[in-house]
Amino acid sequence: MSRRTIQIDLNRVEGDLDFQLELENGKIVDARCIGSLYRGFEQILVDRNPKDALVITPRICGICGTAQLNAAVLALEQVGRIPVPPAAVRIRNLCLMAETVQSDLRQSFLFFTADFCHPKYRHKPLYEKARAAFLPFKGWAHCGALEYSRHIVEIIALFGGQWPHSSYMLPGGVTTPASQRHIIDSLSIVNKLTRGFEQMVLGGDLETWLALQSADDFFAWLTAKGSHADSAIGLFTQMSRDIGLHRVGFGTPHMLSYGAYDDPDAAGTFPPQHQRLFKAGFLNGDTGIIEAFEQAEITEHVRYSWFQPYAGGRHPFQGQTIPDYQPHSDRYTWCKAPRYKNKVVQTGPLADALINGEALICSLYQAEGGNAWLRQFARLHRTARLLLKMRETLHQLAAHPNAPHIINPPEKDIPDGEGFGLVTAARGALGHWVQITDGVISRYQVVTPTAWNASPKDSEGRHGHWESSLLGLAVDDPEDLVEIGHIIRSHDPCLVCTVHVLDTGKRTTLWL
Repeated sequence: MSRRTIQIDLNRVEGDLDFQLELENGKIVDARCIGSLYRGFEQILVDRNPKDALVITPRICGICGTAQLNAAVLALEQVGRIPVPPAAVRIRNLCLMAETVQSDLRQSFLFFTADFCHPKYRHKPLYEKARAAFLPFKGWAHCGALEYSRHIVEIIALFGGQWPHSSYMLPGGVTTPASQRHIIDSLSIVNKLTRGFEQMVLGGDLETWLALQSADDFFAWLTAKGSHADSAIGLFTQMSRDIGLHRVGFGTPHMLSYGAYDDPDAAGTFPPQHQRLFKAGFLNGDTGIIEAFEQAEITEHVRYSWFQPYAGGRHPFQGQTIPDYQPHSDRYTWCKAPRYKNKVVQTGPLADALINGEALICSLYQAEGGNAWLRQFARLHRTARLLLKMRETLHQLAAHPNAPHIINPPEKDIPDGEGFGLVTAARGALGHWVQITDGVISRYQVVTPTAWNASPKDSEGRHGHWESSLLGLAVDDPEDLVEIGHIIRSHDPCLVCTVHVLDTGKRTTLWL
């Protein structure tokens, strides 16, 4: 019985990600997800003015800075019980949607589908079509995604002055009202991208595609027209299923969503009265029941992480992030291990869609489970929904031209206390927890979507979601593990958000 250990450096992800795999007779029997950079923002923020978080946290990541800013401002507003007007909520939602759409398009066609051009698949019937579409910097879908997506974040710049690393959200609202010029320019950007999405990604009408309700509806749509089958999503689906991505990458069945986009009609409320346009919840994989979300049920474990140890799991309000690098121990990552109700969970567009009750995704999930293909498919389905939602939001802003964009807080400073801000970023559930003592930040904890998905083993020795999604996977070539890339990239990894001292050693780099 042969057994070997392989360490791989996964490219085409945000940040640095290593995997250490144990292979036995061609199957993965153990997996360790290694976040190789230490972030440290939790220490940077301690003893600072609370509002400094609005400038510092957007720099956690160059991709999801808007989401980080949104989480930070929600946490401060909860501490100070600071209400926000509906127009500001709409502007925040619009900008967060814009960031998500750009991320989803680029992740899909710059990071994920490039693997279909791997020489391993040269004998597949659609290989040449896949190369024509997805080959980096040459394929029509790759180049189209660059072109169509590059303008969408201009919407954030219109309302926030810059992107990335914007700081236009303030306790009480936003810095800039929705002028007619901003609305018209933003509508032009959304409409142009919508047309491009229809032509390139769908090969058909957006609203018709979103009206599909079941797995049977989708596969009938796929074969109904040549333009559907030859579209980017058609080729992605056919290649994915030809190589079996609908049969791998399941991981944990437990799903978590914080809900997405604050409801402007409930502006000025705070948890638990706070409402979202898309539902929050916990899909219990053991029972199949969607349970109400309770942020108090979140804990973080550090048993296998390079942090100063503590027993069991701690809620972020009791958490600590003190580095303790021990590269030659059984600890192996700068990622913590978040758990919800003491369960390993996954987050992201698949979890969001299932918990929100989206019929097509639920039907596909019931038919085949939460596989690598469906996870990526759910991301593109979300892009279509958000394009329509952005247009609707802009029309709502236009209907209230003189609505206030900020309610100035009665107090200049944020009072002592504690609060949390939870948002749905492009990669899933993002949370900030802040405690303020004597006018300065005394504790700040960030739990990113990739922390949930890329977590190491916890105090009870349970593998994180990515690790468990690889266990039992059969690999054809231990020197070229393209199968790992498919599964992990279906989650859109972002290690720069999750970890920010690298132990050197021999590496096998996945094909680029």
